Amino acid sequence: MKIKFLLLSLFMGFMTCSFAQFQVKGKVLDQSRKELPGVTVSIANQSRAEGAITGSDGSFEISIPEKGDYKVELRFVGFKTYIRPLQISDDTIYDLGEILLKEDEIQLQSVEVIGRARTDYNSDYSFSASKVAIKNKELPQAISTVTKEFISDRQAFQLADAVKAVSSVTSTGDYNHFNIRGITQAEDGQSINGMRTRQYYFLQPITSHIERVEVIKGPSSVTFSSADPGGTVNMVTKKPLAVSRNEVSLTTGSFSTIRGAADFTGPLNEEKTLLYRLNTAFQEAQSFRDLVQNNAFLITPSISYLPNSSTALNAEVIYSSGVGNLDRGQPIFGKINGEFDLNSTATSTNVGASNDFYKSQELMVMTRFTKSFTDNIGFNASYMKQTWNEDLAEHRTENRAAVDIEGNEISTLAAMRYVERQQFWDTDNMNAFFNIDLESGRLTNKVLVGYDGSRWERTLGSGQNTARRYLKKDGSVGNFNPENKEDFETMTVDGVVMPLPNVPHFDLADPSNGIRVTKDYVFGEFAIPANLTTTDGVYIQNQFKIGKFSALLNLRYEWFTDIFDYEGDDEQEFKNESFIPRIGITYGLTDNLSAYATYLEGFQPQTNTVTLSPAAEGHFWAASPGNFDPLESDLKELGLKGSFFNGKFQGNLAVYSITQKNVLVGDPYDLENLTETGEQQSKGFEWDVSGYVLPNLQVIASYAYADTEVVEHGDEDLIGERIGGAPQHSANFWGRYDFMSDVFKGIGIGFGAQYSGDKYSWYSNMAADRLLLPEYTVLDGAVYYKPANSDLQLILKVNNITNKTYWSGALNQFRLAPGAPRNVLLTATYKF
Repeated sequence: MKIKFLLLSLFMGFMTCSFAQFQVKGKVLDQSRKELPGVTVSIANQSRAEGAITGSDGSFEISIPEKGDYKVELRFVGFKTYIRPLQISDDTIYDLGEILLKEDEIQLQSVEVIGRARTDYNSDYSFSASKVAIKNKELPQAISTVTKEFISDRQAFQLADAVKAVSSVTSTGDYNHFNIRGITQAEDGQSINGMRTRQYYFLQPITSHIERVEVIKGPSSVTFSSADPGGTVNMVTKKPLAVSRNEVSLTTGSFSTIRGAADFTGPLNEEKTLLYRLNTAFQEAQSFRDLVQNNAFLITPSISYLPNSSTALNAEVIYSSGVGNLDRGQPIFGKINGEFDLNSTATSTNVGASNDFYKSQELMVMTRFTKSFTDNIGFNASYMKQTWNEDLAEHRTENRAAVDIEGNEISTLAAMRYVERQQFWDTDNMNAFFNIDLESGRLTNKVLVGYDGSRWERTLGSGQNTARRYLKKDGSVGNFNPENKEDFETMTVDGVVMPLPNVPHFDLADPSNGIRVTKDYVFGEFAIPANLTTTDGVYIQNQFKIGKFSALLNLRYEWFTDIFDYEGDDEQEFKNESFIPRIGITYGLTDNLSAYATYLEGFQPQTNTVTLSPAAEGHFWAASPGNFDPLESDLKELGLKGSFFNGKFQGNLAVYSITQKNVLVGDPYDLENLTETGEQQSKGFEWDVSGYVLPNLQVIASYAYADTEVVEHGDEDLIGERIGGAPQHSANFWGRYDFMSDVFKGIGIGFGAQYSGDKYSWYSNMAADRLLLPEYTVLDGAVYYKPANSDLQLILKVNNITNKTYWSGALNQFRLAPGAPRNVLLTATYKF
């Protein structure tokens, strides 16, 4: 609570000083006289510092509150720093005119320790796709980036809201879980700063510390070790800046939402060799879904140390906690006359009880170090330590209907279970590599030789109590079998005799969410066995370039060990190993347009693919999925990348084919075991564009087509059918327009649309159980207002303007993910 009051006090205090007396303006160009957006401009003296970022036309304007002697400093990646003195005296406006920045031969930082300079919807480079900084146009692979500016404009406070702007990415439900290029994610963690996490899945944390979100399409095991075939979501956190910049914001709106955030950054010494950044945020929010809430707290301090031009070090801590409920989705009636009715229950229906809860806590410590020994040889290293724990108590469905004494399903009753669970996880990630730059005439080579290692452990002390199934006359519980119906207790409801459940059924026709007494349940208690998984990989990479032609070649050798019941009485060890290649070529058709082709392979030990599967739960805790063959995948891709209007507008077009084999799911004929279904394939094309169409109009748009197919499966009726969770067609648009006329100056409007074609529920072992969700189009809008000569901005955001009823995804008929109805958010942001 103290943090909340501190943020409120800061915000109210800073609002009182949002008007300035003196204005300094100018325009920044490169040596060819092209405008430079995203340049960091600071004006400072010994007592204060003010800053700004150049806009799409290279212009800037800074308010100075008092007279004095100042130093003007301009910084931009790839250009030499510009410094000049400025004396503020009696004049009100100081026009510095056109400022030309000179290009610098110094390369981009190899490991990201300083924040991104640009402040628009585009990002020029990625540090994660190839381990070191590489311009997106030179990467022979599709990568889509969502920047913090888009996140702010669209008020995308959760990861799912941010990535929906990316082509071929659709949400499967209510968690951090996505279908990318027709392939549903199997890993339960996302990547942060290029390093894999575990359990970044259930309660969605706040995104206020995120600089940008990268979606790297296709299997990226050569870079990220075990990685999903469809693509990898990589979140890049905000890094310290060399210029002082501070921001506080408050949001309120529908569903009792209250959210606050603060972002402070700048130098800690005059030499600007020690930089800091501090992000913190809190949220209290409910939902249109019954009982659901998501209360969260986040704090992320970060420090970068740059003692000289050849050495850089960054250290960062992320602490987040969440308290709420696991939203297991909307259950609906079973089939009536062979059809499901999505409207048979309200979209707000939740099977939980008011005394259910979910608590999670996460702590991450990350360090990044880079050292240049010569102009051509450098060393880079990164390390991440993550601890995560959960405390859960919930009522949830058994993903099946209740039955009568003859075994016939009762479509209006959902069979239930009750779970109490605690888990504790430790994750360590480390990578280190040498980079060697070689040049001979027109030929350049950028060689990397390195090692990756990861270790994640489910520690001792984890455990689960579960109440489920049906009560037997001998006091035990079991799965009901009508052939042995005389062994079970019975009850009669509305004249229907049925076996007595251990946990009362949930009545879909008359839902109730009160406090449920759990002391009379018959529990199965067990300790969740400890598990240790280690992955080691060595790799070599070369990006060579001659003229307009460049290639990116990788080879990785990886070995994987999974130890089930680690240091226990029934310890079992499983090993896998693989060589993983990448071959990619790029050719510059013009100065603004390049073509590329790539071939990638993916490798995932099954221990990393089953934690999100409902059918795998019992097996995952009873034995190691590592005894199955690993999931293998490959990608073939052709594409075009373009940068237009002096880099203000960017686009990407890709055609791809992905195949994955050894997909592990629950056995349809033995619910307690797993089976490998064989092969799935996805072919399609996609395009993404983003940037300034006009100086005052910025857009981001995408379209994707995915032709997916189940090639091999245990249920022959599924062969040839579409993969669950994947729409054939999807499209997204967002645009912000700022009025330039004197009458409406300071006012902007935003408009967005999201379209998804129909798609099947993503988890179904049998064709007869699949649920088809209808297509939908959702419209959003926003109004922006920034008073003249003020650092305050107000945003009014309206989501789902037409109040469309839709479902973004579903696991099965008992776990649908309905979209939110019309809702409103009001955000006030002050920058200083």
